[in-house]
Amino acid sequence: MLAVVVSRADAASEHIGDHLLALDSWTALEDDRRSDAEGGGTYHRTDGVELRTFGDLHLHLEGTAAAFDDPDLLAFASRHSGDTGPLLTAHATGNFGPAEYGGGEGSLARAAPNALRAVRRAFADLAPAGYDVGVECTHHGPSAVGCPSLFVELGSGEDEWTDPDGAEAVARAILALCDVSPTHSRTVVGFGGGHYAPRFDRIIDETDWRVGHVAADWALEAIGDPEEARAVIGRAFETSGAEFALLEGGRPRLEAVIQDLGYETVSETWLRETTGVPLGLVKRLKRELGSIADGLRLGDPAEGYEDGFVTADVPEELLEEATGIDREATRDAVEGVALAYGTAESGTLVTGPVALADTVDRRRIVERLAAVLDAKYDTVGVSETAVVASREAFDPALARAAGVEEGPAFGRLSGGEPVEVDGETVRPDDVRSARERRFPR
Repeated sequence: MLAVVVSRADAASEHIGDHLLALDSWTALEDDRRSDAEGGGTYHRTDGVELRTFGDLHLHLEGTAAAFDDPDLLAFASRHSGDTGPLLTAHATGNFGPAEYGGGEGSLARAAPNALRAVRRAFADLAPAGYDVGVECTHHGPSAVGCPSLFVELGSGEDEWTDPDGAEAVARAILALCDVSPTHSRTVVGFGGGHYAPRFDRIIDETDWRVGHVAADWALEAIGDPEEARAVIGRAFETSGAEFALLEGGRPRLEAVIQDLGYETVSETWLRETTGVPLGLVKRLKRELGSIADGLRLGDPAEGYEDGFVTADVPEELLEEATGIDREATRDAVEGVALAYGTAESGTLVTGPVALADTVDRRRIVERLAAVLDAKYDTVGVSETAVVASREAFDPALARAAGVEEGPAFGRLSGGEPVEVDGETVRPDDVRSARERRFPR
């Protein structure tokens, strides 16, 4: 069940609540066990969703889930305040450091990374014209909710808090959380960066990874020495359901603590490369071919692949020639067949070796690399032992034999222009010969 919290102390929250009630068929019920300020009195239910209204601001509400009927996820419908213009945003709750705005010091609520991703993507579809969308770092209470939760916010000032289009967009994004699991195994904890977390927003928007708690630069400054903040760092992983961390900027002391706690720091490249790829396969490929940090890249067939693989080298001379002709096409040729492949120069230069789902895929790579050679050669053929490429080119020996002396006429002829020698015309085709190159397979 999805629980929705509306606050009477927040006009934007009540506005969103009005739109929630208008968007579905709800049943009004009475709860005499709790006061109106604690979510009692009149509350509303529809299929899979329960909405209750509380008296205090959301960030001061602790243990809110207890007012509901065993919710799986809780969404705080809230205003957002700031100098950010029209903005729809969402975030996890709690405090890495001091509790200046509700919650407890160094205390984090259970995050809902999968729900955060669903809201962020719903915002992208629902935001009215002129509104930005994004996510924020973890920066205020409550710290104890009773189930995974997130704030879903309308911002950033009075004009937006009273905007019916903005309120409806937030209401629809909240209702879209019905039947969304709050957590997911592919989740990272974020450390560093600004309050509005653009890097972590990109991860949510452009990969299949989710983001749990985010400690912005100012939060990391507040907690001080990572060694002394081991407890809250560990809680960030526990309450996010994450095993991985993404760090903004170089933070060796923090990284050391994360590793010592049993978690792994990864790069944005790692998250992008592993999108759609089973993590078990990623680990096996790392053992055989090296890490993504060392240049390993994952090919298109790796998406969803969980079976075995074989490793092979890519023909060195053929790879070098294809790279010299078109580096991007060469990478595409390998990436479209290989499960994984070695690279250099920040992943732009294919070096091999490769991991393949089947040994026959090596021939497919050879054939695709041979096709890259078509841009330079007149004919390209693939035999059992080599790729044979040939092209016709100006032959200085034939030009001399035709009586053309080195000099201006020689240059014009090599450039494709006919010349006269003793009253006879020597055409470029008369002094061309086929040159063949063999690239061992």
